[in-house]
Amino acid sequence: MELKTIKIDIPHGANIILGQTHFLKTIEDLYEIIVTTVPQAKFGIAFCEASGPCLIRFEGNDEELKNKAVENASNVSAGHFFIIIIRDAFPINILNAVKNCQEVCSIFCATANPVEVIIAETGQGRGIMGVVDGFPPKGVEGDDDKKKRKDFLRKIGYKVS
Repeated sequence: MELKTIKIDIPHGANIILGQTHFLKTIEDLYEIIVTTVPQAKFGIAFCEASGPCLIRFEGNDEELKNKAVENASNVSAGHFFIIIIRDAFPINILNAVKNCQEVCSIFCATANPVEVIIAETGQGRGIMGVVDGFPPKGVEGDDDKKKRKDFLRKIGYKVS
């Protein structure tokens, strides 16, 4: 077995959700979840089929994000891996609906941070061991940091003034 790290290429202004699923119809179900939850969202989804023709299935409503999702899925190449790349919405807007999708087994991360996927490669194929999401802490928040956090949440409309 060989361990590898694969860097996810996140387009400017986008967020990602990485996960594992188990069935061919996932790609269409995730598409429907996103368009019915946040209709204005721009997105691309790619899913690595793990049996039969073993194709990378993809959908979305934005060509750049669809292409980038396929590129990332191809780089990871782990069975039943999926990636959603989304703009004009945040993962928090769709995450619970994605987790409730019948075929979704697990979510590895939902972020706009730099991400590395840790892969184990065997003679059979590849599996995801985990992800590195962002950077380690640089300290503990102080009063100024708390104020900035609260101000930011209100600025983007996630908390009442």
